[in-house]
Amino acid sequence: MVDAIEMVLRAPNGKPMMESIQVDAPDEAATDALGRRLAAVLFPGVVIGLIGPLGAGKTRLVRAIAEGLGIADPRAVSSPTFVLIQEYNARLPIYHFDAYRLKSEAEFFDLGAHEYFQGNGVCLVEWADRVPGCLPLEHLRIQIEVTGPASRRFFIQGFGKQYEELVRNLKTDPIRAVP
Repeated sequence: MVDAIEMVLRAPNGKPMMESIQVDAPDEAATDALGRRLAAVLFPGVVIGLIGPLGAGKTRLVRAIAEGLGIADPRAVSSPTFVLIQEYNARLPIYHFDAYRLKSEAEFFDLGAHEYFQGNGVCLVEWADRVPGCLPLEHLRIQIEVTGPASRRFFIQGFGKQYEELVRNLKTDPIRAVP
């Protein structure tokens, strides 16, 4: 499946249609700042796949994005591990998915995620690496690496034109982005 995705996401010149940056966050405040910065460049219908081990900070990043989108109470954002999807009202509606407990991509599909992906909200999928075939070809992928007790490294990749532009917009901000 990955080979097919890579073939589809190539420009006419053969180069991959992907833009990426690396962001090092030395502490939780920097992770929160990254989430708020991401919120500033999101657009209706955006799909973001979040990948990282338990405790990497996926839900923390979602909470910061929600805060940046103007959610009334960011403390309301919690991991949807047991309910599978949480919905929040903000400047753009937020749909927060968690694929951790799912046994297959079919179970994720049965949630109706594809219908949310076609809407005008912000879709954030934790454990996106468990359901790669369910994500649209064009999306934002954020891989989180734990580098210390509170420090994280974020690898942000935009697949498709809108998402490449989103990553380019992130590069213009001094959030310790490493091209």
